[in-house]
Amino acid sequence: MALKPEPITPFHSVQHALRVLETVTKYSGGVSEAQLARESGLPAGRLAHLLAMLHRERYVTRVGEDAYTAGPALALLTMGGDRDAALAARLQRALARLRDTVGAAVYLSGYVDGEVRITQYADGPGTPRVHEWVDFRTAAHASALGKCLLTQLDHDDRRDHFSRHRTARLTSRTITDEKTLLTRLAAQPASVPVLDLQEYAVGTVCAAVPVTAGKRVGCLALSLPLAHAHRLRQAADALNRHAAPMLLSLALQ
Repeated sequence: MALKPEPITPFHSVQHALRVLETVTKYSGGVSEAQLARESGLPAGRLAHLLAMLHRERYVTRVGEDAYTAGPALALLTMGGDRDAALAARLQRALARLRDTVGAAVYLSGYVDGEVRITQYADGPGTPRVHEWVDFRTAAHASALGKCLLTQLDHDDRRDHFSRHRTARLTSRTITDEKTLLTRLAAQPASVPVLDLQEYAVGTVCAAVPVTAGKRVGCLALSLPLAHAHRLRQAADALNRHAAPMLLSLALQ
């Protein structure tokens, strides 16, 4: 199942957003959209899209007709206080909104100390999370989130992971050949969601996109029951589009 690459990846969206925020914070009394365009070098359409996202996420506040100042969310994540707790709460709210938007359970995960770790998730009665019948730490070769995390490592780190975690066959669709896995991981485009089509669990399909900030290797994933597999393409595209605000929160930590 091929997915059309997004022309702007979440990573590039965040790089552009950080450029805009850097300019906004230089002007305590507010900065016009025209000035932001001049200093950021972004096309008008792209800038308008970013400002709408930043305003919605409360990173900027609109003052007057077309001027912006730093918003409360930016101050919360960058100035003192318990930033870890503030970030966790903000990410959880974002995950809940994303769950409702894509109609699927969603997960935020990271590759921490050589292991796959789900750090936060949002599910619900109509969007149940996948049953972890095999520890995700040992199933990175089969799960969308695990494969997405592994794509962000270099070749040696991937081989190190497989040397510690056997590529066991979990379903008839699980790829267990290490050479094949390494080739596919190396060829995975960053702009295309990684898929799991019943490789981890029979009856479940998943998708994941990278959300890497600095040295942190992370990803955002979703899972759907097989009966909803026809929605995977649309849900994966939505996941990719909505990854930028979450990545921006992590980048500002």
